[in-house]
Amino acid sequence: MSDKPANESTSPASPIANVLITFLAIALTCSAIARALDLDRAVGLILYTEQYLSFMLCLALPLVYLAVPAGKGRKRKGGVPWHDALAGLVGFIVAAYIAIRYPVLAELTTARPLDGIIVGAIFLVLLIEGLRRTVGIVLPIVVIGFFILALVGHRIPGVLQGSFVPPDKLVYYLAWDSSGVLGMSMRIVTTIVVAYVLFGQVLSSSGGSGFFTDIATALMGRFRGGPAKISVLASCLFGSISGSAVSNVVTTGVVTIPLMKKGGYPPHLAGAVEAVASTGGQLMPPVMGAAAFLMAEFLAVPYTHVVIAAIIPSLLYYIALFMEADLEAASKGLSRIEESLIPPVGPVLKSGWFFPLPFAVLVFALFWWNDLPEKAALRAVAVIIICGFTLGYKGKRMKVSDLIEALKSTGLGVLEIIMIGAAAGMVIGILYISGLSFGLTLALTQMAGGNLILLLAMTAIVCIILGMGMPTVGVYVLLATMAAPALIEFGILPMAAHMFIMYFGMMSMITPPVALAAYAGAALSGADPMRTGYAAMRFGWLAFVIPFMFVISPTLLMQGSPLLIIFNFLTALVGTCLVCMGVVGYFFRRLGPVNRLIFAAAGLAAILPTTGLKLSLLVNVLGLIVAALVVGREFLWRYRTHLERIPGEQR
Repeated sequence: MSDKPANESTSPASPIANVLITFLAIALTCSAIARALDLDRAVGLILYTEQYLSFMLCLALPLVYLAVPAGKGRKRKGGVPWHDALAGLVGFIVAAYIAIRYPVLAELTTARPLDGIIVGAIFLVLLIEGLRRTVGIVLPIVVIGFFILALVGHRIPGVLQGSFVPPDKLVYYLAWDSSGVLGMSMRIVTTIVVAYVLFGQVLSSSGGSGFFTDIATALMGRFRGGPAKISVLASCLFGSISGSAVSNVVTTGVVTIPLMKKGGYPPHLAGAVEAVASTGGQLMPPVMGAAAFLMAEFLAVPYTHVVIAAIIPSLLYYIALFMEADLEAASKGLSRIEESLIPPVGPVLKSGWFFPLPFAVLVFALFWWNDLPEKAALRAVAVIIICGFTLGYKGKRMKVSDLIEALKSTGLGVLEIIMIGAAAGMVIGILYISGLSFGLTLALTQMAGGNLILLLAMTAIVCIILGMGMPTVGVYVLLATMAAPALIEFGILPMAAHMFIMYFGMMSMITPPVALAAYAGAALSGADPMRTGYAAMRFGWLAFVIPFMFVISPTLLMQGSPLLIIFNFLTALVGTCLVCMGVVGYFFRRLGPVNRLIFAAAGLAAILPTTGLKLSLLVNVLGLIVAALVVGREFLWRYRTHLERIPGEQR
């Protein structure tokens, strides 16, 4: 009996399918590179942007159906069933038809010719099924729900009532209009995101992920709670280039979670620390996640503005996590890891000194040369390739086969995000054509009743609920269209509004009952998933608090007076440390419930940024005073304890 699922029976064409998958994956990556470098224009090929996007889907759709099985699992174990091969072929044909006929049929949205409707309908169905295969069932259900909402929205009473949209008009609009599938989301995904995924793949192939883990171990392994600190630092470094919480957990967690368990951390805490550390990579400049590139597009600002705005929140996020790891180790009496597992810093730096170079080139290209994000990423890729082929890490240089594998891995790795980009285009297009976006904005504003905190709380809850089982970028696009306009309409700064929804969309990764990053950590640690999820929420508490703070004062997003930015950052830093002590329940000694509450309350008051209001300044100062008193008391206790341990004749 075969151990393969019935629907994945071996096919005699399997070797051909493997060759075809490799070709399509590499072609997808190379096409994105060519577009980023404007090679199509250089050879005299002038295309509509939508034609390029359709061409990319010519490669992506067959690749999805050939490489991703219809059943459980993201990797195909056997041959390609005939129906998947047929679906891939049909996907190629309809996407190619759109690419070729776009200049003509895009102008006929009023007439809606029959061939455009038929091709569009097949196109949309194949995209939704491709979405289900790559990201699971939740997001396709959301997209189908929006389709139904568009068709019956005119019957909904009240502010949520939309315009009447006939089915043929909806299908034609989503398939052929630049506000549908072939819109902004797909453009960002097929150029910028592919370039940065390639950056991460090439860096990993050259030994970069190993270097990050080694340097984190060398720097943090000798301190108490070293394994958790290694996890925090390594996941921060690697997460800033991967931009995917789950892949970051799997990549670094294979090393860090066993280290934490061996060092004495309970399995659920080990999985939680890794999940929170990996999730924060989507916020960590200079790369961040795909949602950050989409945010720049929604806000119509350079990507560098988003990077600058993310600096203080991401620093506070990792400082909080690092401190909690230290306090947990102290409270549990955990020590450093074994000396034999700690590589010397010198040899690690000597072997991998060049790995910071691509990041320096990336930052320089973004901020000084004002390159487009995708061109800056390709410059960094070029630096990695040169260093990888000439220097290598630990004596192992890159080979041509490594580069080819990186191109293939990139093409396969972006399938999920391309399908999400298509889904985002459908949702955005539906909201625009039906007028539901205006109704949703009005409904949220009316429900809040003029109360800012209530509006923010409602938006945060919606973000987390919609984010259950969905990638952050999918949540962000939905909320950027549905909820962000309501926040902006209320008077919130656009950057703060979009950063708010991105944060809470991201936190769905560690918030039960569906917490993908926490569950990935639990799978590696062998812990209970729900227990790991709740522990991750405790470790990631700052990400539930800081968005409210930068909405109150954009100084935490690096906007405003330089002196006020510095002051609010420093007070937020003090407050973060205090709340961490309250959450863990330890400073120099274990803290009782009342003391934990005092530490946490003083910390939250200190985190509250100072604005032009006297009340905020009063709360801020009061928090700092209480902080000074409680911290001073703990230092006094430690000093007295130290004296009591010294024999009287030696005092």
